[in-house]
Amino acid sequence: MGAVAAAEIAQELRVRLGQKDRVRMVFAAAPSQSDVLSALARAEGVDWTRVEAFHMDEYVGLPDDAPQRFGNWLGRHFFDLVPLYKVHRIMPGSDPSATARDYAQLLDAAPIDVIQLGIGVNGHIAFNDPPVARFDDPLSVKMVELDAVCRQQQVDDDCFERFEDVPAYAITLTVPRLMAGERLFCMVPGAAKRAAVKAALDGPITTDCPASILRQHPACTVYLDQDSDPHAQ
Repeated sequence: MGAVAAAEIAQELRVRLGQKDRVRMVFAAAPSQSDVLSALARAEGVDWTRVEAFHMDEYVGLPDDAPQRFGNWLGRHFFDLVPLYKVHRIMPGSDPSATARDYAQLLDAAPIDVIQLGIGVNGHIAFNDPPVARFDDPLSVKMVELDAVCRQQQVDDDCFERFEDVPAYAITLTVPRLMAGERLFCMVPGAAKRAAVKAALDGPITTDCPASILRQHPACTVYLDQDSDPHAQ
């Protein structure tokens, strides 16, 4: 699944780089994205020196060098492996709300060409958990409180040892900001995601499953494996 998705992302980047000087891309950080990022870093014919990189969320309250920080995770798994034009890391610091405003300005300065994302076990996209997701959010980036299901997923994914270690707050791109991306590639492997995928694909479009809004995007491809596909026999 990761190799197939990476090949299609790489082709999208090659086409766009043939049409414009620079491509702007948003990346997701999660163990579920490791395979696609590894394959994408090895893709041939992508001029990474013309790709400007962003990421879609970041914990609040972790030390700058914490390995669980998404900017650091993406550094190890992608950002430091290819010669990107520029990487914009979310650095919450002592004023996360100001960081969110500043990051929104960077994002809103020009269209976002490509977004690589996943779906959480609670149906979230980025850190838009059901209690805080808004399909009509007026903001592009905001600070949110993470719900218990989301925090437990970080433990189950072996990112943190204990629930208490998972930060309670994060900065995230909002649902409208994600939906404004021109081309979305959504990778969702694993049996733990099957119920969320079923709700996203077959249920009502509602913030009870924020990922359900992806069905309204004109150019979003969702990649599933045998375990995550609710329609698999």
